Amino acid sequence: MFIDSHCHPDLLMQPSEDNPTPITLAEILQNMHDNKVFKALCIGVSLDNIQQVLDLANQNPQFFATVGVHPEYSNEQIKIQPTVDNILEIIQNNPKVIAVGEIGLDYHWHKDKPQWQKERFALQIQAALQAKKPVIIHSRDAFDDTFAILKSENASQVGGIIHCFTGNIDDAKTALDLGFYVSFSGIVTFKSAKEIQEAAKYCPADRILIETDSPFLAPVPFRGKTNQPAYVRYVAEFLATLRKTSVENISQITCQNFHTLFPTTTA
Repeated sequence: MFIDSHCHPDLLMQPSEDNPTPITLAEILQNMHDNKVFKALCIGVSLDNIQQVLDLANQNPQFFATVGVHPEYSNEQIKIQPTVDNILEIIQNNPKVIAVGEIGLDYHWHKDKPQWQKERFALQIQAALQAKKPVIIHSRDAFDDTFAILKSENASQVGGIIHCFTGNIDDAKTALDLGFYVSFSGIVTFKSAKEIQEAAKYCPADRILIETDSPFLAPVPFRGKTNQPAYVRYVAEFLATLRKTSVENISQITCQNFHTLFPTTTA
């Protein structure tokens, strides 16, 4: 059995440039079942469309949800600005919201490293601390500042996940020292991902998770195609080979880690 710790089924069902061949919810769930993926965390990226994510979680026992605003979206690109109060209200009204995310810093799309990203990141960590919920961290080309803000805002008090980890062993060590879990996506299966693979071998068994980030970043053998939660199985299979263990072991430890971080998902 597998758990996809980070996916976007709402985006998977919508046609877009990144997802030219959307699939239905019924297909997503059937493919998950066929590949022994029995739970998935549906990630919020904007308060503008958070209801779609909430509906997926509230209407399907396989799904849980998060609430947050992704750093890719500038203030001008969103209608509803995140505040501590509106994040807390969503959490209080939706028991299946188990984390605050996807939050963090993205210096790839916003190369000027704008201050608004840091301010929004800190604000959403403050909401997580008040709600006593873990955080789901996005960090692209921004590990130094990401870790600095996690430290300064005391995010270790709630912990969380460095999602779609793309760093090296030193970055993994910093994340682990902060008490965070490290989640590996389909990127770890790419031939060019040598540093990420070394980090995946370095991380202790009780601190790793697996994800798809679907509809993005499909693992080998589906690289370049639309990703889906069912494909988290292939991330697990690659990690098993990389870490010289069994797929069953990767399944067991990643499910246990997910349930340890999110104890309300064990029911």
